[in-house]
Amino acid sequence: MTENRPSKPQSGRHSLDPHLERYAARTAGMTASEIRALFAVASRPEVVSLAGGMPNLAALPLDTLSAQVAEIIAEDGLVALQYGSAHGVPVLREQICEIMALEGIKAHPDDVVVTVGSQMGLDMVTRLFCDPGDVVIAEGPSYVGALGSFAAYQAQVVHVAMDDHGLVPELLREALDQTEKAGRRVKFLYTIPNFHNPAGVTLAVERRAEILEICRDHGVLVVEDNPYGLLGFDGQTYPALRSADPENVVYLGSFSKTFASGLRVGWVLAPHAVREKLVLAAESATLCPPTFNQMIVSRYLATHDWKGQIKKFRENYRERRDAILSALDEHLPPGCTWTKPDGGFYVWVTVPEGVDTKAMLPRAVTARVAYASGTGFYADGFGSRQMRLSYCYPTPERITEGVRRLAGVLESEMDLARTFGNVGTRRIRGPQTPSPDTV
Repeated sequence: MTENRPSKPQSGRHSLDPHLERYAARTAGMTASEIRALFAVASRPEVVSLAGGMPNLAALPLDTLSAQVAEIIAEDGLVALQYGSAHGVPVLREQICEIMALEGIKAHPDDVVVTVGSQMGLDMVTRLFCDPGDVVIAEGPSYVGALGSFAAYQAQVVHVAMDDHGLVPELLREALDQTEKAGRRVKFLYTIPNFHNPAGVTLAVERRAEILEICRDHGVLVVEDNPYGLLGFDGQTYPALRSADPENVVYLGSFSKTFASGLRVGWVLAPHAVREKLVLAAESATLCPPTFNQMIVSRYLATHDWKGQIKKFRENYRERRDAILSALDEHLPPGCTWTKPDGGFYVWVTVPEGVDTKAMLPRAVTARVAYASGTGFYADGFGSRQMRLSYCYPTPERITEGVRRLAGVLESEMDLARTFGNVGTRRIRGPQTPSPDTV
């Protein structure tokens, strides 16, 4: 008998990972974030981080929440701490339907599947629909966590450009036509219509019906990711794509941005037949989402003025949005442009030709400011002249100081480009696995 142990490297070569030959082919798409290694430095208090998408939880009523958590343990602890259903707590699913009604969605609780954050929902949807080599259409740029899921299931991403009014319908139609002519199979459009991550733009209402019609004509499902939909700074709530086409839209929602991200409670609203497969996928992934966390969210929704709490969040983030836009106007050098979000967490900045935001990032951290470089938000290596700035977490004063520091780094990079000419940027193929600070 021989021992069951990893085989020796061939040809006398030393392998850093003796299990390398054992991994599934899909792991080839799992690559580390460009900037994860910098976050140990970027998280230092002297560094202003405009990189992370962490919600600002300072406005939450922690005393009230702590009392409610104690009540749940005392009154329903044997249920809260036990296994539950992969479908989710029934009362929470009913409350989720009430929340989605604010965006015009008419839904039955049976068609809601509670997940461990909306990222789990996105992962399950991709697992259900994508075979290796299938195509996912996504905005360019797109959410880095979504790109990671698509790569993990070996789906190919085709990006469609946006403008200040969101996804461009004509370009979507063109991308679908070209992809189909090439004999490639498109499974779904992945879109973040409201206060886009990372671009900060919102899909114009008049475009929504056209985009849904284009997808129906091509037999393409729509996956609508909407974590920021209730965080419009003027209080406006846009009609969900799901509200106009319930049978062809899978809707992803989350409490991470409107309540508490650490509880990891999200949901998927899907057509009934898809719902059945989602429950099976949830069972195989987690057996069941944490009942305790769901009960905390449900108790909060039942006893707290959650709409008033969201209003406080909107005011908080609007103040920070105003601070970053003012600082960008004042400090960034000529040639830079940026989006002007009317909700959400992010501003998308484009820098002049010759500046590579990925290469510049270590120098920015040295100058005590951090951001997310644009290349992480594309599956095809683009984005070297872009960066995402997050204004949700720092104070307005810290935001202003961070932009001032960033402007100094940019001016130095532009001086180098003028002196030595444009240096070709290196494209990094494939998405990068996000850390919690980058999503």
